[in-house]
Amino acid sequence: MNKIEHIGIAVKDIKKSNDLFSKLFGKAHYKIEEVTSEGVNTSFFQVGENKIELLEATNPDSPIAKFIEKRGEGIHHIAFDVDDIEAEILRLQGEGFTVLNKTPKKGADNKLVAFLHPKSTNGVLVELCQDIKD
Repeated sequence: MNKIEHIGIAVKDIKKSNDLFSKLFGKAHYKIEEVTSEGVNTSFFQVGENKIELLEATNPDSPIAKFIEKRGEGIHHIAFDVDDIEAEILRLQGEGFTVLNKTPKKGADNKLVAFLHPKSTNGVLVELCQDIKD
């Protein structure tokens, strides 16, 4: 793993949260994107070398809606940048981690993504991210 790619924060209202985080960071978000497969709208802020991703559910059955219902708004996941997501999935499976996506899928911000189950990572949902090369 190369670096922290972003920290994901589950929010109920992305417009209100964009306003709040714009004030906090002193700058506007740089991108809003819908990820239909995950039932989520995302908004990204660049903060120095790091990114913050806000996640708003677009339907009541999405993972974000269920997360907010159970735990409320807050930190949802931490994402790490990797060079070869498929090799990293195999490596982590070999180390005993529970990988939720055996095959990477397209995520927000032009990334391939896969997740590790929080039960195998001390309660933290971990996302692996690799840039999609055109």
